[in-house]
Amino acid sequence: MRGSLPLIVTLWILSGVAPAAAQFPLFDAHIHYSRPDWDAYTPERVLSILAAAGVRRAIVSSTPDDGTLKLYEKAPKGIVPFLRPYRTRDDMGSWHNDPGVKAYVEERLKRGIYRGIGEFHLSAADAGAPVVKRVAELAAARGLFLQAHVDDTAIEKLLTLYPEVRVLWAHAGMSASASTVGRLLERYPKLWVELALRTDVAPGGTLDPEWQTVFVKYPDRFMVGTDTWATSRWEIVRDYHRDVQRWLGQLPREVAEAIAWKNGERLFPAP
Repeated sequence: MRGSLPLIVTLWILSGVAPAAAQFPLFDAHIHYSRPDWDAYTPERVLSILAAAGVRRAIVSSTPDDGTLKLYEKAPKGIVPFLRPYRTRDDMGSWHNDPGVKAYVEERLKRGIYRGIGEFHLSAADAGAPVVKRVAELAAARGLFLQAHVDDTAIEKLLTLYPEVRVLWAHAGMSASASTVGRLLERYPKLWVELALRTDVAPGGTLDPEWQTVFVKYPDRFMVGTDTWATSRWEIVRDYHRDVQRWLGQLPREVAEAIAWKNGERLFPAP
């Protein structure tokens, strides 16, 4: 954790709240601060919620992107900005074929602060669409991740079409089994997985044996996440990560540390 203390101090100062006692510090790989959130939670309040949950750094993408910039301006060492290709929620189902989205992404990337593009939704049938192809080209040229909320068929299509791009699989595909995730990790070395909303990892608080096997086999390929997709989700961030801490504590310590924060720090070192 060398070099992390200034960030912790920054979060405490901004939030006025010390992190809750926790077994592991956390890197949250799935946070949104979208337009409906802005009136309900100031950037300072959002940072206080993350700090209280033990989150030291977080990947943030927003609809529109201005929400991410609001947080990044307050805590540039704590916020890992991803560029979401949605100007409004209406773009969710059509972004892959919209030239306006292509122009939006190209213009926003000129800021030079982003570490990835996404989170975006996509079907396998649309993985080769013109805007997706351009986004993948931009990601490859700039060394950015793509964060994709897709099923297992679509993630394979993306990884096959764009083998030079590193991909962060949102929600582990939402419903993909542990064995499916393990199979894809074995086949695709540029695939990483975040576990937002995957309560099936530890139903009732007990770590699922199949997930445990995959975590131990691929400890460097997983990260935790929350997904504040709706404004109400901000009220459960601390409780959600309390449950995450519980199942992390059932893994070998070196595996738990990797998933909790080390993988995120290695892939997205603080500026």
